[in-house]
Amino acid sequence: MTSWRKSRGNGFKAEIFNTKSHEEIKTSEILSESFPKGKPEIFGIIGGPPCQDFSVYGSNKGFTGKRGKQTTLFIKRILEIQPSFFVMENVPGLIRTKSNKQYLVTLLKQAEKYFHIDYKILNALNFGVPQFRERVFFIGINKALDSTYINKTNFLGDWFPWPKDNRYYDSLNSTKWPTTSTFGSHLKKPEGIPIELCVENCLVPFNKMKNFANADEYFKLHRDLNDLSNIQEGETNRPSFKRLHRFRYSPTACYGNNEVHLHPYKNRRLSVREALRIQGVPDDYVLPKELSMTKKFKMIANGVPVPLASAVAHNLKLFISH
Repeated sequence: MTSWRKSRGNGFKAEIFNTKSHEEIKTSEILSESFPKGKPEIFGIIGGPPCQDFSVYGSNKGFTGKRGKQTTLFIKRILEIQPSFFVMENVPGLIRTKSNKQYLVTLLKQAEKYFHIDYKILNALNFGVPQFRERVFFIGINKALDSTYINKTNFLGDWFPWPKDNRYYDSLNSTKWPTTSTFGSHLKKPEGIPIELCVENCLVPFNKMKNFANADEYFKLHRDLNDLSNIQEGETNRPSFKRLHRFRYSPTACYGNNEVHLHPYKNRRLSVREALRIQGVPDDYVLPKELSMTKKFKMIANGVPVPLASAVAHNLKLFISH
């Protein structure tokens, strides 16, 4: 974040002041470190508790899992701190799995005493990100605020003006996207497909790798290259070694154990920079050299695509200042 701020002429560092787990840190400690002069009139809590226990790719332990319990603690902190607003983000499995949703509703009903709450599943693909990535967002507005602009709502009511982006509606719903192509073949972009939704728009040519930070960082392949060449471009319906298609968007970036998507037409995995681009992260956001690639890819895969996060933040800011 510091590198990104500097690129925009803002020299302020973005620092983490407390590195304790929020299982260890006390609510009083959070408040005193965040607001040494006392709580401001309007402030918020924004976060995404670990999603692995709710993800289809994860353990599916739900709220009983070690990570799943963090969501319970996150809501508990909100009730203790009483912010003006909160945003919580997670995978759709949090509400699509019946047992998860039942427990979540019980939790949120505790919060509903103090907050107007709304939620919605949004897909990053609808906001210009070249990746099919659904995430559920919860918005809470403290009832202590002047909320005359909020209509009287039921629990989890449909009142928040969620962002919409219709620029890509026709492309996503009526365009025939390519499926698979022979690896290494020469291809032209099909008519009617916006390049910004294509993986091709995220790739860094070999002769330009030195021009972009994190562009030459990718895991080496320990597998016969001839064998890899048999994996077609766009063959993503595989348990591993999924190869992206240059003229299609990426499936959900879920990287772990060095399993990063394969480059469409090169026998290598995606680089850190290319993975960041698939998440909609600007090129002037730089991950430090000293971090291991495993940590970098994990960080990227856990992130919220920037254009989607920005759209939610923009609408929330307008709503609060209404």
